Parts: sequence; structure tokens; C-alpha cells
Amino acid sequence: MQSLSIMNNNEVRPSDDVFILFQQLIRSKLGIYLPKQKRVMLGHRLLKRVEHIKAKGFSEYFHYINHPDNKNELDIALELITTNETFFFREPKHFEYITRTLLPSLNPNKTFKIWCAACSTGEEPYSIAMLLSKYYGAPWSIHASDVNTTVLAQAKKGIYLDERTELLPTDLKKSFCTKGVDEYEGYLRVKPHIRQRVNFFQFNLINKMNHLEEFDLIFIRNVMIYFNDDTRQQIINNISQQLKPNGLLFISHSETLHGLDHKFELLQPAIYRLKS
Repeated sequence: MQSLSIMNNNEVRPSDDVFILFQQLIRSKLGIYLPKQKRVMLGHRLLKRVEHIKAKGFSEYFHYINHPDNKNELDIALELITTNETFFFREPKHFEYITRTLLPSLNPNKTFKIWCAACSTGEEPYSIAMLLSKYYGAPWSIHASDVNTTVLAQAKKGIYLDERTELLPTDLKKSFCTKGVDEYEGYLRVKPHIRQRVNFFQFNLINKMNHLEEFDLIFIRNVMIYFNDDTRQQIINNISQQLKPNGLLFISHSETLHGLDHKFELLQPAIYRLKS
């Protein structure tokens, strides 16, 4: 198998040349730049599909998914590559800011609108929904999107391993989740009245956003690290158009807007306000 490289620890990864082909494909389809350090990850996530279609290696699999007759397999490959693990109340300072600073300052006569722009399996929007249900008596809405339809299907179910809820406060867990039994022992499920408050939809961040409504707060955490500077600039420009004047932008603490042309002011690490 010429296109496969077996390492000492028995992991399998594409060759350099084939990895570059995948890099270009992912960039053209999703706008995501996959650095060389992700070569092993790519191999791990796609190996079962390579074996499933009985391809001789990653090179043959690449050509297979690029054939017009195999679009379904291409979609599967892209979803496997973009699947990210997350958990409830990731980066707690964001949620502290919402409860202690933001919510008390809101106009109770206006609906507070939030968009989680890369929601993965749903832990982020459900965390926010729980906070708003407990601490905010005025109208609110949450929209949550991801490019990956598989993780969106998981998000809509709202079923999670206990270990993904370790940072979820006990009172919120009791109020808004039910414990799994029998085959679901070790899992929690978000209660229906919370699941129904989150509108999940598929969306690619490199696409135009002008059909979306305007929001008071946009979460776009742990996703821009996968884009190059040009694409990050494009996304920030588009995000700015979807925020209301003085709207807030939350990014990950591992990310920054440094080097980008933008109209945001920094309120505290990873929290920005759009200048009016």
C-alpha cells in the first residue's frame, strides 16, 4: 500500500503528497486549513472508511470521494474530519460574564437573541439555554449551527456521557437533565423543554450570512483556529454584519482577533463588543 505510512506505534497516516491533496480539498469545501500536525488525526478518522470501501490506501480513497457518483462518501469524510469533542460550560468565565454582567444589563422588553455559530454536539447552546432559563425572565432565543450534520443530529437528541457534564453546575443538572437508565446508564439527557428552545441548523461559515437575522450575542469558539488569516478575516467581516450595534462576540481563550481588521473592542479576554 504505497500511500500508507505505518509508524512505530502502529498508527496509520496518509503520505505527505496525499495529505496535501486532502488539505486542498478541505480548504476548498469548508474553508478550513488543516496543518501538517493533523496528519495523524486525519488518518485515524478516515481509516475505517478506507477499509469500508476496500480502498488500497488513502490515495485511492481520495480519488474515490472526488468522483461525482460518490458524493455521499465525500460528505461522510468531511463530517469525520470536522467532528470536535466539547463539553458543558467549557471556558467557565464566559458563562460567569453572562450571568453576572450581561443578563442584569439587558432590556427586558426585547428578545435576547444568541447564535452559537459552531455548536458541534450542542453542549454550548444547551449550557446557555440552561442559564437563561434559570436567571433570565425576559424572552430569548438561541440558534445553533455547524457544518457537520452528524454532530447536529447528536445535538438535537441531547444525550451525553456523564463525563461531558463534569462542569455543569449541580443545580442546573438537576433542573434541566434526566439520568439515563438501563442501556443509557452513565448518560444524561437534556430535558425536552430546553431542547425545544434551541434551533439547530446546518451552516458553513465561509458562506454568505445575509439571510440570517441579527443577533445580540454570537459565540464562535474553538473554530477559527482551523482557518487561515484570509478566511478568518472573511468570517469576522460577515459576523460583524450579523451582530446588532453593541452586540457581543465570544471567541475561545485560545483564539484572538489580533492581526485582523475589525470593529470590535475588547471587554475582557475572549469577549468583544461591536463598536456602534
